[in-house]
Amino acid sequence: MMFGRPSTVALVGNGGIGSQDHQNTMYRPAFERHPSFELVDDQDKAEVVSIALPLAERGAAIAAAIRAGKHVLADKPMAATLAEAEEIERLAATHSVIVVPAHHQRFGAALRSATAAVRAGRVGLPWNVQCDFIVAGGDPAPTGELVNFGLYPVDVVSALLGLPVRRVQATGSPALVTLLLDHEHGVTSTIVCGRVPALRDLPPGGLAVHRYRISGSHGVLAVDATKPALRVRGGDFNGPVWTGPGTVDALLDVLAAGIRTGRAALGPSDAVRTQRVIEAAQRSMSTGAPVELGE
Repeated sequence: MMFGRPSTVALVGNGGIGSQDHQNTMYRPAFERHPSFELVDDQDKAEVVSIALPLAERGAAIAAAIRAGKHVLADKPMAATLAEAEEIERLAATHSVIVVPAHHQRFGAALRSATAAVRAGRVGLPWNVQCDFIVAGGDPAPTGELVNFGLYPVDVVSALLGLPVRRVQATGSPALVTLLLDHEHGVTSTIVCGRVPALRDLPPGGLAVHRYRISGSHGVLAVDATKPALRVRGGDFNGPVWTGPGTVDALLDVLAAGIRTGRAALGPSDAVRTQRVIEAAQRSMSTGAPVELGE
C-alpha cells in the first residue's frame, strides 16, 4: 500500500468447509467498508488476495499468491495440514509478504481487554483457563467441528497466556469435543467446542456460548466474548449487532497495519501453533491417549 491510497484486493474463491461462504458473508463486506482497501476484479492487479477456497485447495493457492509477491488474508483454517502451514510460514518469511489467517475471534473487544489484563498481571500468575465455544444449529462440518471451530478458542487461549502447549488430550465426538491442554510452566486449559442443535433465539450457526474463565494466583477473570453486542430480532434478521467494530473489521486493521509496517500482529506462526494442537487433538481422540508436543 502506497501512502495515501488503499491497497487493491482481489477475492479468490467462495468455498470453505461444507457449505461455508465466509468470503461473501464476512470478508467482502469488511473489505468494502474498510478505508485501507479497495476491491478489484483482476487478481493480477491486486496487491492483496483474500483466499477462501475449499480446504483441500487453500494451502496451494496461498503458497502461489505468496510466490507472486501478494499479501494474503487466509480463511480459516489457513491450511489442511501442519506441513502445509509450516511451508506457508517459510514462504511468507522468504518473500517478505504479510499473511494473516482469519483467527478473528481473538480481536473481540472483551477478549482484547482480557488479554491486556492478563498480560498486565491483573490476576497474578495464571494457572488455568476454561473456555466454552458452542455454536447452535447450522450445517454440521464434514471435517468435524474440531477442525472447523477448534482453532478459534485454541488461538484465543494462546493469545491470553502466551505459553506453548506441551501436551494435548482430547475426547468427544465429531460434533462436540473437549480439549485438555498442558502449557509451559504447569499452566492448564480446558476447552469445550463444537455444535449443538438449533436454539430458538439464535440464527442457524450462531454462537450460543463463547466465554472464558481465567484463574490466577491473585484473582479470577470471567469473560463473555459475545459482548459488547445487542441481540436484535426482526422479520429479516436475528442475531448480534456489535456496538463497535466487529472482529473481522479488527482483523482487517491488523492486515492493513502489517502491510504498512511490514509486521502483523497475527501471522502464519499463529496458524502453525494452532494447527499443531488441532492435529495432536485428532491423534488423541483416535488413540484415546494424550499426545506430547515438542514445541
